[in-house]
Amino acid sequence: MKIVVVDGQGGGIGRRLVERLRSALPGHTLVAVGTNALATSNMLRAGADAGATGENAVRFNCRGADVVAGPGGIVLDDAMLGEISPAMARSVRESPGRLFLLSMEHSGPERPRGQRMDEAIDELVRRVAAYVQEASSAASTSR
Repeated sequence: MKIVVVDGQGGGIGRRLVERLRSALPGHTLVAVGTNALATSNMLRAGADAGATGENAVRFNCRGADVVAGPGGIVLDDAMLGEISPAMARSVRESPGRLFLLSMEHSGPERPRGQRMDEAIDELVRRVAAYVQEASSAASTSR
Protein backbone atom coordinates (compact mmCIF):
# COMPACT_ATOMS: atom_id res chain seq x y z
CA MET A 1 0.00 0.00 0.00
CA LYS A 2 1.04 3.60 -0.61
CA ILE A 3 0.93 5.67 2.57
CA VAL A 4 1.34 9.42 2.10
CA VAL A 5 2.32 11.57 5.08
CA VAL A 6 1.67 15.28 4.56
CA ASP A 7 3.13 17.94 6.84
CA GLY A 8 4.35 21.51 6.79
CA GLN A 9 6.27 23.98 8.90
CA GLY A 10 9.29 22.03 10.28
CA GLY A 11 7.84 18.60 9.59
CA GLY A 12 8.11 17.49 13.22
CA ILE A 13 4.73 15.74 13.35
CA GLY A 14 5.33 14.14 9.95
CA ARG A 15 8.79 12.98 11.05
CA ARG A 16 7.36 11.21 14.09
CA LEU A 17 4.56 9.69 12.00
CA VAL A 18 7.03 8.39 9.41
CA GLU A 19 9.33 6.89 12.07
CA ARG A 20 6.48 5.05 13.76
CA LEU A 21 4.70 4.02 10.56
CA ARG A 22 7.99 2.66 9.16
CA SER A 23 8.36 0.53 12.27
CA ALA A 24 4.71 -0.61 12.36
CA LEU A 25 4.31 -1.26 8.62
CA PRO A 26 7.52 -2.59 7.07
CA GLY A 27 7.17 -3.38 3.40
CA HIS A 28 4.65 -0.66 2.64
CA THR A 29 5.58 2.44 0.65
CA LEU A 30 5.86 5.62 2.71
CA VAL A 31 5.86 8.88 0.77
CA ALA A 32 6.71 12.14 2.56
CA VAL A 33 5.03 15.22 1.11
CA GLY A 34 5.97 18.53 2.63
CA THR A 35 4.60 21.98 2.06
CA ASN A 36 8.23 23.14 2.23
CA ALA A 37 11.68 21.60 1.78
CA LEU A 38 12.46 21.45 5.51
CA ALA A 39 9.34 19.40 6.27
CA THR A 40 10.08 17.02 3.39
CA SER A 41 13.72 16.67 4.41
CA ASN A 42 12.86 15.83 8.01
CA MET A 43 10.37 13.17 6.94
CA LEU A 44 12.87 11.65 4.50
CA ARG A 45 15.51 11.45 7.25
CA ALA A 46 12.93 9.64 9.39
CA GLY A 47 12.71 6.82 6.86
CA ALA A 48 10.26 7.71 4.10
CA ASP A 49 10.86 5.87 0.83
CA ALA A 50 10.37 8.99 -1.28
CA GLY A 51 9.61 12.63 -0.82
CA ALA A 52 8.30 15.62 -2.70
CA THR A 53 7.58 19.23 -1.88
CA GLY A 54 4.91 21.76 -2.73
CA GLU A 55 1.36 22.15 -3.92
CA ASN A 56 1.62 19.97 -7.00
CA ALA A 57 3.35 17.23 -4.99
CA VAL A 58 0.44 17.19 -2.55
CA ARG A 59 -2.08 17.07 -5.38
CA PHE A 60 -0.23 14.34 -7.31
CA ASN A 61 0.55 12.06 -4.37
CA CYS A 62 -2.87 12.29 -2.74
CA ARG A 63 -4.50 11.16 -6.01
CA GLY A 64 -2.68 7.82 -5.84
CA ALA A 65 -2.64 7.24 -2.08
CA ASP A 66 -4.18 4.32 -0.27
CA VAL A 67 -3.73 6.20 3.03
CA VAL A 68 -3.11 9.89 3.77
CA ALA A 69 -1.97 10.85 7.26
CA GLY A 70 -0.89 14.06 8.94
CA PRO A 71 -1.89 16.84 11.28
CA GLY A 72 -5.52 17.96 11.05
CA GLY A 73 -4.60 21.22 9.38
CA ILE A 74 -3.81 19.48 6.09
CA VAL A 75 -7.52 19.51 5.23
CA LEU A 76 -8.08 23.20 6.06
CA ASP A 77 -7.57 26.06 3.63
CA ASP A 78 -4.80 28.40 4.77
CA ALA A 79 -3.84 26.27 7.79
CA MET A 80 -0.29 26.12 9.18
CA LEU A 81 0.14 29.88 8.92
CA GLY A 82 -0.96 29.80 5.29
CA GLU A 83 1.26 26.93 4.13
CA ILE A 84 -1.77 24.80 3.21
CA SER A 85 -3.25 26.32 0.08
CA PRO A 86 -6.91 25.74 -0.78
CA ALA A 87 -5.79 23.40 -3.61
CA MET A 88 -3.67 21.35 -1.19
CA ALA A 89 -6.47 21.03 1.35
CA ARG A 90 -8.96 20.06 -1.36
CA SER A 91 -6.56 17.42 -2.73
CA VAL A 92 -6.16 15.86 0.70
CA ARG A 93 -9.92 15.92 1.35
CA GLU A 94 -10.70 14.42 -2.07
CA SER A 95 -8.02 11.73 -2.00
CA PRO A 96 -9.38 8.24 -2.69
CA GLY A 97 -7.17 7.04 0.17
CA ARG A 98 -8.37 6.64 3.73
CA LEU A 99 -7.67 9.82 5.68
CA PHE A 100 -6.11 9.72 9.17
CA LEU A 101 -5.75 13.08 10.92
CA LEU A 102 -4.03 14.04 14.13
CA SER A 103 -5.95 16.64 16.13
CA MET A 104 -3.73 19.55 17.02
CA GLU A 105 -6.18 20.82 19.63
CA HIS A 106 -5.84 19.99 23.31
CA SER A 107 -9.04 18.06 22.96
CA GLY A 108 -11.30 17.11 20.12
CA PRO A 109 -12.73 14.11 18.32
CA GLU A 110 -9.29 12.63 17.65
CA ARG A 111 -7.46 13.63 20.83
CA PRO A 112 -8.94 13.33 24.33
CA ARG A 113 -8.24 16.18 26.74
CA GLY A 114 -4.92 15.71 28.47
CA GLN A 115 -3.51 13.22 25.97
CA ARG A 116 0.14 13.96 25.17
CA MET A 117 1.16 14.46 21.54
CA ASP A 118 3.30 11.30 21.52
CA GLU A 119 0.35 9.27 22.81
CA ALA A 120 -1.90 10.78 20.13
CA ILE A 121 0.67 9.95 17.42
CA ASP A 122 0.99 6.37 18.71
CA GLU A 123 -2.79 5.98 18.63
CA LEU A 124 -2.98 7.33 15.08
CA VAL A 125 -0.25 4.91 13.98
CA ARG A 126 -2.16 2.00 15.58
CA ARG A 127 -5.29 3.03 13.66
CA VAL A 128 -3.39 3.31 10.36
CA ALA A 129 -1.66 -0.05 10.92
CA ALA A 130 -4.96 -1.77 11.72
CA TYR A 131 -6.56 -0.33 8.59
CA VAL A 132 -3.61 -1.27 6.35
CA GLN A 133 -3.46 -4.82 7.72
CA GLU A 134 -7.22 -5.26 7.33
CA ALA A 135 -7.22 -3.85 3.79
CA SER A 136 -4.19 -5.95 2.81
CA SER A 137 -5.74 -9.18 4.11
CA ALA A 138 -9.04 -8.37 2.37
CA ALA A 139 -7.18 -7.82 -0.90
CA SER A 140 -5.27 -11.11 -0.58
CA THR A 141 -8.46 -13.12 0.12
CA SER A 142 -10.24 -11.64 -2.89
CA ARG A 143 -7.56 -12.87 -5.28
